[in-house]
Amino acid sequence: MPQKLKRPSGKLPATLLSLTFVSLPAAADITKEVEDALNFYHYGSNGAVKMDLNYRWENVDQDNSVKRPAPNASKPLETANANTARLRLGFLTPTFHDFQGYAEYEGLYAAQADYDRGGTTTNRDRNYSVIADPARNELNQFWLSYKGIADTLIKVGRQRIKFDDDRFIGNVGWRQMESTYDSVLVTHNNQTLFGLTVNAGYLDHVQNIFGETETLNAPILNLNYKVSDWGNLIGYGYWLDYRERANYFKSSQTYGLRFDGKSPQFFDTVNFLYTAEWGKQSNYADNPNHYQADRINLMGGLTAFNVTLQGAMEQLNGYGLNKTFNTPLGTNHAFQGWADLFINPVGASSPATIAMGQGIRDVFATASYKAMNDSLIFTGVYHDFSDDTGGVKFGTEWDFSVLKKFGKHYSLLAKYADFNTNNPAFPDTQKIWLQANVSF
Repeated sequence: MPQKLKRPSGKLPATLLSLTFVSLPAAADITKEVEDALNFYHYGSNGAVKMDLNYRWENVDQDNSVKRPAPNASKPLETANANTARLRLGFLTPTFHDFQGYAEYEGLYAAQADYDRGGTTTNRDRNYSVIADPARNELNQFWLSYKGIADTLIKVGRQRIKFDDDRFIGNVGWRQMESTYDSVLVTHNNQTLFGLTVNAGYLDHVQNIFGETETLNAPILNLNYKVSDWGNLIGYGYWLDYRERANYFKSSQTYGLRFDGKSPQFFDTVNFLYTAEWGKQSNYADNPNHYQADRINLMGGLTAFNVTLQGAMEQLNGYGLNKTFNTPLGTNHAFQGWADLFINPVGASSPATIAMGQGIRDVFATASYKAMNDSLIFTGVYHDFSDDTGGVKFGTEWDFSVLKKFGKHYSLLAKYADFNTNNPAFPDTQKIWLQANVSF
């Protein structure tokens, strides 16, 4: 039987709790002065300074079935604790003849680093569970844009890219150090075909959350058409050609259609929510694994009186090791449970990766409630995981979060994930996060 998970043992600085006792009127005055100064009194064409400071305590506790690598393979992993602070500081230039530039520094400091930072580098502490937040400094964004063509924005350089719900192309925004792309992206809002937005681009490098650079030859295309007031019809194609041999197994071509949105209001209070999506993926370029796999994503729900209820199913089919529908550039923490037990396989033939080769079916329900003019948000999610036939059970998970916003620039977050299983391929896992954010 899995061992009972231990209590969190991390350190919580008193400053996190004291944020809730700041004098609100005084804070509002200071905030307005800072906002005006950083935005040069008029955001956009006159340029701006951007700042984002994020403190997080994260605790990861896994049962004793998870062992350390050799030579200490008989010992279980220790509970991981991370006290980290991440700073992003950027400068947006004034617009000059329709050109504008942006440069952004990103750095993370770990006050407590009792965790394995993950990634493929050798400087890892494998005595602990993984928390994918390496302490490092980097040039996070560095781009030049041009908007001199009607209804079109061209952006060249290292940039953040997010499409739709971030399932395929995202910035992995939950982690402290995000992913950005050395790329060219053209965005066109077509005025002839009302409601059509075309995103066409090319990815050359990915700077991932571990501070590693991956080389790509990757054209990307995303078409989004607004269908009246009922939602958006989206078509996409992504051709990911990884150029390092160690990443060949991630090369894929993916095509898909998606429709999502919400209905007009009924009975003055109720909106219906819906998503229907299908994708098809196969090996591409130098990927030695020949496969074809489908993805199905369905959701139905409603919102009324500040309460949102949803039921959903996402299925990623699989046909063996490294022959599964995969999303290596997606913000995958937002899918298949916050405990991250089902992040895309990384090429190693571990029991979990072999099990995931059977594909994954995630049947889940979400409930959320917004209070205090949407500044206080409670969320709960229940997941039931199995292979793509439903015959092999992987486990279940409960996720909970509470988010409190203080105006536009300050927020506090408490978040919890609890994964339980009887499948020996996966460990019982508990994760806890406390976070404070200041963003201008």
